[in-house]
Amino acid sequence: MTSVFADVGAEAIRAFHDAQIGAPARVGERAEEADDAWHWIATNHRCNQRLWHEEDLARRTDVPDAQIVANKRAIDVYNQQRNDAIERIDELLLARLDGVIVAADAWRNSETAGSITDRLSILALKIFHMDNAARRTDIGSSLEVSCRERHQRLCVQRDELASSFDTLLYQAVRGLAYWRVYRQFKMYNDPALHPVRYRGSL
Repeated sequence: MTSVFADVGAEAIRAFHDAQIGAPARVGERAEEADDAWHWIATNHRCNQRLWHEEDLARRTDVPDAQIVANKRAIDVYNQQRNDAIERIDELLLARLDGVIVAADAWRNSETAGSITDRLSILALKIFHMDNAARRTDIGSSLEVSCRERHQRLCVQRDELASSFDTLLYQAVRGLAYWRVYRQFKMYNDPALHPVRYRGSL
């Protein structure tokens, strides 16, 4: 990884994601400054952990509906924060490229560095939970084998995605690739744009 992005290579991000799973209170310790990409990498990962937990709770069938409503509302909040963090990761990484001359034939990556970081976070969670599932003692051998095969596939996916992330940053420093900040514009979280909220019930 080039010096511009020496601290945010895929290997460092993967290690950070893995270290934080199971220790949510520690998420965000690595960086305290809001203008540092690591602050937002941590924020994004924390939101994904909370989303995972809320999504599990939202699928319960043995609790009052009001509890599921609370879970769904929490999901909306964390998802908005997650997407905000992705955008800030992109903004701060792109700021490091200030002065780089982008070649006329440079590759425009349709997926941003921030969104790849988000996917790496989600894969870290999937790998962790699939590994736990494979280690359960209350499942049959066929399910255990299935979980182990899925775990291996997830690891391969993360390896390949990590390589793509590093390649994008490497090429971007040389002006051979670039990405834009893609704004998510989550209309359902904006009272002025959500039709049910600004018109009333449909």
